[in-house]
Amino acid sequence: MEVYDICDKLWSKCFFLSFLILLTRVPSSGNAETHYHEFVVSLLHHLLVFLASVNNHLLKQVQATPVKRLCRTQNIITVNGQFPGPTLEVRNGDNLVIKVQNHAVYNVTIHWHGIRQIGTQWADGPEYVTQCPIQPGGTYTYRFTIKNQEGTLWWHAHSKWLRATVYGALIIYPKLGSPYPFQEPKFEIPILLGQWWNRDIIGVLRQATFTGAAPNVSDAYTINGQPGDLYRCSRTDTMKFYMESGDTIVLRIINAALHQQLFFTVANHRLTVVGVDAAYTKPFPTRTLMLGPGQTTTVLLTADQPPARFYMAARAYATAQNAPFDNTTTTAILEYKSIPCNAQNSMPLKPILPQLPAYNDTATVTAFTTQIRSPSSINGPTEVDENLFFTVGLGIVNCIPGPQCQGPNGTRFAASMNNISFVLPRTTSLLQAYYQDIPGILTTDFPPVPPVKFDYTGNVSRALWQPVFGTKLYKLKFGSKVQIVLQDTGIISTEDHPIHLHGYHFYVVGQGFGNFDSRKDTAKLNLIDPPQRNTINVPVGGWSVIRFVADNPGVWLMHCHIDSHLTWGLAMNFLVENGVGELQSIQAPPADLPSC
Repeated sequence: MEVYDICDKLWSKCFFLSFLILLTRVPSSGNAETHYHEFVVSLLHHLLVFLASVNNHLLKQVQATPVKRLCRTQNIITVNGQFPGPTLEVRNGDNLVIKVQNHAVYNVTIHWHGIRQIGTQWADGPEYVTQCPIQPGGTYTYRFTIKNQEGTLWWHAHSKWLRATVYGALIIYPKLGSPYPFQEPKFEIPILLGQWWNRDIIGVLRQATFTGAAPNVSDAYTINGQPGDLYRCSRTDTMKFYMESGDTIVLRIINAALHQQLFFTVANHRLTVVGVDAAYTKPFPTRTLMLGPGQTTTVLLTADQPPARFYMAARAYATAQNAPFDNTTTTAILEYKSIPCNAQNSMPLKPILPQLPAYNDTATVTAFTTQIRSPSSINGPTEVDENLFFTVGLGIVNCIPGPQCQGPNGTRFAASMNNISFVLPRTTSLLQAYYQDIPGILTTDFPPVPPVKFDYTGNVSRALWQPVFGTKLYKLKFGSKVQIVLQDTGIISTEDHPIHLHGYHFYVVGQGFGNFDSRKDTAKLNLIDPPQRNTINVPVGGWSVIRFVADNPGVWLMHCHIDSHLTWGLAMNFLVENGVGELQSIQAPPADLPSC
């Protein structure tokens, strides 16, 4: 809600504008609404003259000045000229119709992260999985319905690394007449954490792809698109949010960073977690959050401190050994009404800076994640039909040292699940290949367990460092109860991996460190109140166990949400074949579905 960015000391005006925003988000009737949006994806500045010659209406939608960050001005890919992009606000049960026009110079798709897409498989968005990308000059309309989901989600580009600047919040409110399961807030603020490069992000990708090395680290982290005043040339534009003493507000925190898990905290304030990934949780207090890329956390914050200015802050949680990372800190300012002023210059006192955990503080992460629980006993799978075991981690590709082999010891980086490094098709999407029975695009022989059993988190033999490349899917029977053990590996380095499953939410029934041992660890699984998520951090040098029912037919991508890892192949796909019933079948592709 951009109004909080520009509020000044005119407190009555700020409160009135905030009140109007709350009013305008509420539909006038109890029936489900259909929300129509138009997303114009464009490169700011370069295309303004072109768009003016084509369509003055489009010019108005994208007209904006180039983006200036860290003392430099550069042109970025945006939606409707906004960075971050528009916030979508809907209610449970509403319909969304979003026409995406691509006026950028790159192919693009949009993914609605966490939306289950039941019966609307063609609207999920990952390029070459459920659709071919929208080419420059092309258009595609996404149509889907919010079904039994409430909370904080987001949308983002799912093509190359464009989500570095193409993303926004997707907030799902309860149906009219259905209250929150927590205290009604005074107002709500989306907090989008991101990363910023002083280079064209596609140039960063191309350099990493050419050399086979890790990509250049970011130059800054951002909160709602702004780095904050700890960075050069950023003080004036630091995000500011305002509240009065006694207010309780909701922060909807989204980690939109391309490559980095992030700690988040607010100086001197306790946060009460009430939801993750569009699912409610048992409320619990914490000083610090950790979100992997793709994850969201909804918290309550009460203005219970003496009036002052307080920093919100985020910085890296970094777990890969000897890997470079951006060690800077992004900030925004939370300001109380009627704060004391410095008598000399009549300016507010300097904000209070919070203490953040150490970059590798896994103990704090574990203490936080173990508190996340569903609010009541679950109705999830207590029995298992499919028991899968997937290793997740990095690898290398041996090659002749040279310009294209600048990874460790003259190799190229790779990544894999069960030693299969996933390769996307280029002539069609996986869903279309399945639906139209196009041969030669995919196989359904993804291994259910690692081809070779080894000490996953120990010293791994170099013979196991190089994966096999392929476009392999795993076929699930409709209605089957699925358990997946996601096991980190020590190939090159153990690391915390945020794994996202499209088309589903799942229960996180267990996590631990070392190698998963079914004989002793199965008995420790939480089958009473595990949290529901769509993205789970597999602990560094450890494992996570998830369960779900395969009740949504389609081709569904599971991948690491660190985009460099996805580029290197840390992904696989499930093929869930049709069941019986109207909502259990794959509809024909839309007429405007892009072709490759």
